Parts: sequence; C-alpha cells; structure tokens
Amino acid sequence: MTNGPIINRRSALAGMAALPLIGCTNGGMGGLDAPVSAPPSLDELAMMGGRRFGSAVASTPGNVDAGSFQNPSYAAVVTAECGLVVPENEMKWQAIRPSRDTYDFSRMDAMVAWAKSQNLDMRGHTLLWHRPQWFPKWLNDYDFGANPVVEAERLLTEHIRAVTDRYRGVITSYDVVNEAIDHDTNAPIETSLSKAMGSPEAVIDLAFHTAREQLPTAQLVYNDYMSWEPQHAEHRADVLRLLEGLRKRGTPVDALGIQSHIEMFEIDPATGIGPYDDREWRRFLDEVTGMGYRLLITEFDVKDKALPADIAVRDARVADFARRYFDVMLEYSDHLDDILVWGMVDRFNWLQGFDQARREDGLEVRGAPYDSNYRAKPMRDAIAESLRQAAV
Repeated sequence: MTNGPIINRRSALAGMAALPLIGCTNGGMGGLDAPVSAPPSLDELAMMGGRRFGSAVASTPGNVDAGSFQNPSYAAVVTAECGLVVPENEMKWQAIRPSRDTYDFSRMDAMVAWAKSQNLDMRGHTLLWHRPQWFPKWLNDYDFGANPVVEAERLLTEHIRAVTDRYRGVITSYDVVNEAIDHDTNAPIETSLSKAMGSPEAVIDLAFHTAREQLPTAQLVYNDYMSWEPQHAEHRADVLRLLEGLRKRGTPVDALGIQSHIEMFEIDPATGIGPYDDREWRRFLDEVTGMGYRLLITEFDVKDKALPADIAVRDARVADFARRYFDVMLEYSDHLDDILVWGMVDRFNWLQGFDQARREDGLEVRGAPYDSNYRAKPMRDAIAESLRQAAV
C-alpha cells in the first residue's frame, strides 16, 4: 500500500536530525525503574501482525507529575511498551498557533526530539480539529475581510504547510481532520472557516488536498469517536455519509481513525459488562473498508462508569470488554494499521476530567493499561493476548 504507515523507523527518524536532542536515556529515568510488564512489549506483539502499538504523550516542561515524557516513570512505561507516540494536545491549533501571525512549536519540538532519542516513531494529531470549541479564540472571532473565501483558504493552507514542513520526514501519518460532525444536524459542523469558505465540506476537502500536496506518500486520516455501543448507531451513520462524500468528491483520505473510547454506561446482566453491538459494528467496518479506507485505532481507553467499585472485579470486566473489542477489530487485520491508546496510566488519562466518564462513587476511572502506580493491569494482558492471537 503506497500510503501505509509501516515504515523503517531508522529512516523515518533521520529527518529529525535538525532538532535538538533531549539529554536523557531510558525514558529519562536517571536510574529509576518503573514496574513495567515483562517482554514481549505490546509493540513487539503488534509488530508480529505488521502494525505498531503506541500511546498519546504530553509535553509538560517543569512538571513531572503528568502523563508526559518529562515524567520519568511515565516515560519508562511508554518506552517499554510502545513503538510510536502521538501528541495529546501539543499539535492542536490552540497549542501551536496562539495568534494569526504567531506559531509556538516549542513543546512539540521537545517531544519530537525526545521521541528521536528513544527511537520512537510519531503520528500527527491534528492538523484541523473542526469544531468551534477547539478553535483558538482569535480564529473563532477572525474577520475574514472583503474576500472571505480567499482569506480562509490562506489561513488554513499556511497552517497545514507550516506544520507539515516542520516535521517532514518525521511524521508520516496524520489525523488531518478530527471530529467534523455536528450531531444536532447529522452533518459536518459549521465553524468560522466553513462560514467564510461556504461549507464545511470545502474546509475538509482543502485540508486533505493541502496535506496531500505537502506529503504525497503520507497516510492521511479522518479521525472520529463513533463506537460499537448501540447508542452510537446514529454517529456511525453520520460518519459513513461523510466518508462517502469524501470518496465522491475525490478527497485524498487514506484511512479512518477509530478513536475507540469504548464505554460502559450501563451493564448487560447477561455478560456483566457494557452492551455492545458487534454485528452492527462489523457492518460499519465492512462499509468503511469496502470504500477502500484503511483503519487505525487511534485513542483507545475504557469508560468504566457503570462497573462496581471493587478494583479486582472492575479491572477484570474492563479487560473482558477490551478483549472483545480488540478481537473484533483484529478480525480486520488486513485493513488495520497502527493501534494507539490515549495514555498508558490511569492517573493521567483524560477520562479523569471528562464529565461523562466520571463515576458516581467518585473513584478513579480505571480505563488505561497501567494503574496509577505504573503497574500493568488485566487490560494490558487482554490487549497482549488479542495481539498474540491475531498474529498466529
């Protein structure tokens, strides 16, 4: 596949030679060892099936109490288990473009340099999160002037060119557009850019065409959070319509990023875990792959809201739910590329601050592969076994 993400890590990372190295080895541990799981790593198991395993990572200069590479214990887990990383927030518009004429790549550059020092590949997330609440304020309030189409096109193309030029040869798979659907209208969402350009489709298409012009052989991904639970049926249909439209318009999209924030907001008494509709989920995946799209798991974690408080019971059921999900996804091994989780450790997982995921008992959400003491959980073993079986 011309645009596939499986590349030689050494040659891909060679493009980072111009960036400064972070002065650390072994995840910056300074002689400390986090209790990571014994080999083989999740990345080694994934590589047996021709894909990579990775995680989101943050960059938090001056703060080691975070899910960042500056945290030695967190970095040790990531470097032990992963073959690639993705920036959690460091590439989003709010982080790198605080004003129209100002770019700040400092945190992203530091992450890239650290990844190079650890021989980790990187994904890009995201060139455009097409939702007003995730635009910087200046972009929401921007005056596009007498020629709004021209000015909006200029802003978007210069942004994508600036990012892709900076990390050319380093990042070869990008979430070009993230979460572009308005669920109130079941159509692509309106933003200041889409109002200036005439339609959300015009913005989405320009983003992908610009990325393709910049990166002829990169994997270009549309990323969204549709899932296998029954309550996601409408969202799945919306995404299919969007993907169909992209194909009809000849928009250069290679893959669908399936975020995979799977959820248990209620319990099925027959299974003891959350309800899911694997039949409809397979139908969705069949339609997506039938249109020629590759698949990625880009942000996996588990919402355990409806599970009992008991940690042993909860961890076992989270692992069960995760194993069933991965087993279905890996049925599509011929179409499935990289697998990433949205953080390796419970304490720093975004679900702790997400209202819809918070537990009524106030306990910590246990939705990542490692607990808050950096110890591997049953979920980690479930993912490992699913990867191992898929490689047989």
